[in-house]
Amino acid sequence: MTTATPLLDQETRHKWQTLLDTLADISARHPDAVFASSLAAEDMVLTHAIFEARLPIEIFTLDTGRLHPETLAMVDRIAQRYGVALRVVHPDSRAVQEHVAQHGEFAFYDSIELRKACCGIRKVQPLRGVLAGHSAWLTGQHRDQSITRSELRESEYDHAFGLHKYNPLASWTDAQVWDVIRAHDIPYNPLHDQGYPSIGCDPCTRAVRPGEHPRAGRWWWEQASSKECGLHQGNIESKVIKNG
Repeated sequence: MTTATPLLDQETRHKWQTLLDTLADISARHPDAVFASSLAAEDMVLTHAIFEARLPIEIFTLDTGRLHPETLAMVDRIAQRYGVALRVVHPDSRAVQEHVAQHGEFAFYDSIELRKACCGIRKVQPLRGVLAGHSAWLTGQHRDQSITRSELRESEYDHAFGLHKYNPLASWTDAQVWDVIRAHDIPYNPLHDQGYPSIGCDPCTRAVRPGEHPRAGRWWWEQASSKECGLHQGNIESKVIKNG
């Protein structure tokens, strides 16, 4: 099992070791657990931990058909680094074509409803297909990513998909994520160095400006409280319950 390097401060070393222990425990409790990777920085930390510890947690990624080339290239970089080919899941091509034919190629700019419909076809439904029959899934979310994730728990039951959900990086900060990436020389998406702290589909993501929130570049034409695609519907629902 990988151990932390002296480049990490005491708190981050503790978080790294706790992450390894937590992942091993999840794997023992849920031998069929899967990890949905966005190929972003946080998810690369989880990927590195899973592969270095040789845990039987399947890692897959959703190719929406509109990802940046740099994001798609991460699949090959992971294979080269770890010797493991990620499972790449695609949306139903007929559903995509029908949606575009009916609403237009860039209908997601027109309304939140149409944007969520696009996300539903390209992300949510493919994810639902992968998760069917599994008892648990993992994500790389953490609380300081956005206001919709400020109440994020490390462990919860995902009522939307009907299985247990783990967010083992929930208490991590962006700084801790990047400290671990540098300490372990973990590969990461080069878009992060170009002003993209949060990366989604190409048409729905822009670089952030100085002083902006890290997720300001995601669906930048919407209010911050709506910036979820449906993969983590519970994040928005928890905010509605608390603030309603």
